[in-house]
Amino acid sequence: MLTNAFNTATAGLQTLQVAIGTVSQNVANSGVAGYTRRVVSTESAGPGNSGVAVARIDRTFDEMALKQMRLESAHAAYASAKADILAQIDKLSGKPADSSALDARLNGLAKSLLALASNGASASSRSTVVDAASVLADKIRGMADALQAMRDSTNKRLAAEVSAADGLLTSIADLNIKATTVTDNATRVGILDRRDQQITELARYMEVKSIRQRDGGVTLMTASGLTLVERGAATKLSFIDRSPATGGGAILATLPGGVGLELDASAVSSGSIAANLEIRDAILPRAQRRLDDLAFGLAQAFTNTTVTAGRRGAGFDLRLDDVAQMQPGNTITIAVGSGDTQRTIVLVASNLASKSLDVAQPPGRVQTFAIPPAPVTSQAYAAALSTAISATAPGLTVTSGGSNSITVGGDGIQSVTASVTQPKTAGDLSGGYPKLAVFVDGAANALVNGAMDDGPQRAGLAARLAVNTALKADTSALVAVGSSPSALSRPQALYQALTSEKQGFSSPNGSSNRSPAMTTVISFAQDVVAAAGSEAAASATVADQQNVAKANADAWFSKGASVNIDEEMSRLIALQTAYAANARVLTAAREMIDLLLRA
Repeated sequence: MLTNAFNTATAGLQTLQVAIGTVSQNVANSGVAGYTRRVVSTESAGPGNSGVAVARIDRTFDEMALKQMRLESAHAAYASAKADILAQIDKLSGKPADSSALDARLNGLAKSLLALASNGASASSRSTVVDAASVLADKIRGMADALQAMRDSTNKRLAAEVSAADGLLTSIADLNIKATTVTDNATRVGILDRRDQQITELARYMEVKSIRQRDGGVTLMTASGLTLVERGAATKLSFIDRSPATGGGAILATLPGGVGLELDASAVSSGSIAANLEIRDAILPRAQRRLDDLAFGLAQAFTNTTVTAGRRGAGFDLRLDDVAQMQPGNTITIAVGSGDTQRTIVLVASNLASKSLDVAQPPGRVQTFAIPPAPVTSQAYAAALSTAISATAPGLTVTSGGSNSITVGGDGIQSVTASVTQPKTAGDLSGGYPKLAVFVDGAANALVNGAMDDGPQRAGLAARLAVNTALKADTSALVAVGSSPSALSRPQALYQALTSEKQGFSSPNGSSNRSPAMTTVISFAQDVVAAAGSEAAASATVADQQNVAKANADAWFSKGASVNIDEEMSRLIALQTAYAANARVLTAAREMIDLLLRA
């Protein structure tokens, strides 16, 4: 009996030592990130279950709270990254009331033209127009350069995040092996803590699903179902750097078996990696596209004239004298249908053979047509247009309507217009009154006519936009009278080109349209600024809401996993009391044994 008491007390002391050590560890690590509170579970031991032993050391937390915390962490990282970049884009455009905003710079040019219209003889007024145009071109180029810098930095950030995520996957797989092979309870729960902390860190980069296995291992998968970690095997993530022209870089996932998969934003689903993929491949290109669209429309507003075909029976007639002046890049636009069935056919003049163009702007079906060689006849032009339109809209026809007209026919045609660049070169400042090239393409001082022969001139135009050097050298051209009479002076015509003449622009918010949005350059610039502000505000709201959701999820998890010092100290007192009781039993048993031995 004395032996049983001795053994029971000894076992109790050993178990209590582990429990007291665990409480002490909880208190010491109460402020350590990723540490979860431990508790000791006991079991009966010894002959007749007369003793006690440590069964295991468990971590106390809510599994659902942990999963929710990781999910909200991924969503918060995704929303915050988008909100940050959209705020930067909004800052580039400027606030509508700011004098340095994009639309304010354009308004400044319009006002200088209006002032010149009332005082054409003033050299200072002409210089003011050129200066306002230069400030506007600088603003657009600066925005384009900043957008490209954002894209480059996003690409570098993606590379760094993919490398960090790959390191976490490798480490998690290693910890998986340790968690399933270690025998010491205290060591094992420390490994599990480190593994969970690394999975939580990984969740900021990408949304992951965690499946715990019976042996203590964990399987990690993306939301789309790609296995990232299976016990001790991890998928290898690598970033393949590419030139900006091909997308700037790709994420390659190499499975343990050697199969490689390229991941896009939908495969990663959420987290900062998904956000940066979307930023690089969608958000920034959209901002660049609408800036290029504005630069293109601005340049063409001062050089192009729109010719509207007259109705002739069931078709529309274009004058040969008008279309014969078309240059590569000039367009003929055919509106077909109405309402939800409306579509736009765009035929682009080219020096090359007719071909389909896969371009984002202008929206619609786009096909080039070969400009007929001189001498131009209505029959030759009709044949060239017929070849192009048959590939794009087989139901439409183009025929010669006589020696000086071309007829476009077919069911459902609503209108036919042609956009023609009047100056033949950027240096042509007097001809084609009242149009002249105020803005040009790049250092070569090239005319902006929208040519597609060497790739779309519109692409990247914002970064190349400049004021015509010929106009800088001869500002008198701003008020020169050309050979054709006009009711408007040249400054009035240029002012009207900005504020009244409508042309086709893409949607500033990036939505898909069946046809171009017809608006003025001034209105489109205002829409661009407003869209940037609206997107930034909406994204900031989502990010704030998501951060609140993350904070709530963190609090939910912390409630079950964090250490409460008061509770631990109360538990420590109870354990110390039990320890003292077991020690007293052990002392009494020892004293009794001593008495028996002395008897």
